[in-house]
Amino acid sequence: MADIDLVIFDLDGTLLDTIEDLGDSVNEVLRSRQLPEHSYNDYREYIGDGMEMLIRRALPTEFASDPEVFSAVLEDYQAAYGRNWNNKSGPYEGIPECLESLSRQGVKLAVLSNKPHHFTRLCVSELLPGIAFAEVCGDREGIARKPDPGGALAIADELGAASDRTLFAGDTDVDIFTAVGAGMVPVGVLWGFRSENELREAGARHLVAHPDEIVSLT
Repeated sequence: MADIDLVIFDLDGTLLDTIEDLGDSVNEVLRSRQLPEHSYNDYREYIGDGMEMLIRRALPTEFASDPEVFSAVLEDYQAAYGRNWNNKSGPYEGIPECLESLSRQGVKLAVLSNKPHHFTRLCVSELLPGIAFAEVCGDREGIARKPDPGGALAIADELGAASDRTLFAGDTDVDIFTAVGAGMVPVGVLWGFRSENELREAGARHLVAHPDEIVSLT
């Protein structure tokens, strides 16, 4: 493949391994309320659809359906993650080199995450320093979350990239659905939070086992 102008990356599970800080933050809040905690493997399934859905999945059903409790837990989680976001998180092996190689080739780089916008930008700036991302976007007002393709299409439009000349790389079916909906090239990464079967069934055109394989697709 050639003639790719833009690569849009998911963040958690794609560029950064954040599972422990995310899980630890939710468990801290659950523990403070004497509620059952979860394993990191559980959180691999809970993450991907935004912060509210993460908390809804982590809470026992009777608490998740109580608006007052849910709101309080969500607020506590935001505070906990604000303390814990960089305790253990960092880029996956090969990611910095992949991003630098793409930049050298003249490929534009962007991030689109369902993580809150301010945390997305914070994680990228602190954990991927020196990478020249053209756009870094998280969950924010006025833009529907993935798998709605609107955010991805807005990034491509802003950067002057046609959808069929844009790769979208992610580790969950949410990312693949987003890419397919936007008419972009869907790339599933196998080092992230979800399974190869999930990515394949969602419609990934390419499955990559190491970041340098993304470079070869451009």
